[in-house]
Amino acid sequence: MPNPQHIVHITERSLWEAALKSGTYETSTRGRTLQQEGFIHFSTRPQLPRIAAFLYADYEGPDELVVLVVDPARLDVPLKYEAMPPHGEEFPHVYGPIPVEAVVAVEPWE
Repeated sequence: MPNPQHIVHITERSLWEAALKSGTYETSTRGRTLQQEGFIHFSTRPQLPRIAAFLYADYEGPDELVVLVVDPARLDVPLKYEAMPPHGEEFPHVYGPIPVEAVVAVEPWE
């Protein structure tokens, strides 16, 4: 059963594999890095299907998509829940690189 405290991030498998080699994951969202955005976009498990459809509905890349499941207790950088316009729904944002040790599961996205 999923842990409700865990946060999730959808990405391309090759980006996760690069993180395994470097030790940190630093992609904010599709096509944007942590350095460009200032934080890494995450969602809660219930928010994930909507976010995946928004970001990857047209995705036909060579990689499969995966979901990184992160335990916030393993982060060594700030995590903030912030409201996003236009409706003010709060999403988790991580303000720094994600250590690969904070990723407790990598799940395929269908």
